[in-house]
Amino acid sequence: MITNSLRGTGVALVTPFRSNGSIDYPALKRIVEHSINGGTDFLVALGTTAETPTLTAEEKKLVVDTILEVNQGRLPIVLGAGGNDTATVIRQLKELPQSGIDAILSVAPYYNKPNQTGLFHHFEAIANESPLPVIIYNVPGRTGSNIEAETTLKLAHQFPNIIATKEASGNFNQIMAILRERPDGFLVLSGDDALTLPLMALGVDGVISVIANILPKQMSRMVSLMNKQVLPEAQQLHFEMLPLIGLIFQEGSPAGIKAALRCQGLSEQWVRLPLVPVSEQLESKIHIALDKI
Repeated sequence: MITNSLRGTGVALVTPFRSNGSIDYPALKRIVEHSINGGTDFLVALGTTAETPTLTAEEKKLVVDTILEVNQGRLPIVLGAGGNDTATVIRQLKELPQSGIDAILSVAPYYNKPNQTGLFHHFEAIANESPLPVIIYNVPGRTGSNIEAETTLKLAHQFPNIIATKEASGNFNQIMAILRERPDGFLVLSGDDALTLPLMALGVDGVISVIANILPKQMSRMVSLMNKQVLPEAQQLHFEMLPLIGLIFQEGSPAGIKAALRCQGLSEQWVRLPLVPVSEQLESKIHIALDKI
């Protein structure tokens, strides 16, 4: 059952670029292998961290093909398939790869700012059309709209193929309401690296993580310990990673995590406009924090 495979650490993979703006596919292969070897439970392709809105349709296909080639079926793969036009998202679903993808991650519509009825019907349409299980992605800080607990629960109870939510609202009361009333088997995944440990103490099942691009072993170990209710060692790992987590988001994501990847020789720091690389001062702090870990 796919939900069992997603109870743990997923890595929100970056898309590495060269200085000329082209995709660095060898670097992508290194990062995927680094994540797998680090013990992550599943891979997430073409999410927010991948700078997906800046990729062409051909680039998106090549990115997915590259991840599938490296993975060779070793880990489940979740594919980002979302947007602010429901009809376009449904067309994306009809173009999914024939094999190798285990679920989709669909972000709440951005910019349009739909109300709760609109959000419900958006995900209802996706659930009715998707050939794969669906993970809802709630990230109000990026979309401008919040999927309230009542809406998430209504979707979870009415559509068996909506199997999880990635919650990046930072709203503990909302997340606790989902945890309290969710149907059996419905997963709640953290969308905030820094909040993963306290959320898992409340019953959250895992994380879709940015920091796992560079620290897959540490994040995966912490999540595994929390799922086993081994708190002291998990707390130690949490506090070891916390300064670096703060730094990689200080000037925006994924610029921060790409600076960390550059420090470790896994890829370069380049992002696509409108994003820009982090400042030299911040990159130096990231390097120092990495050395401490």
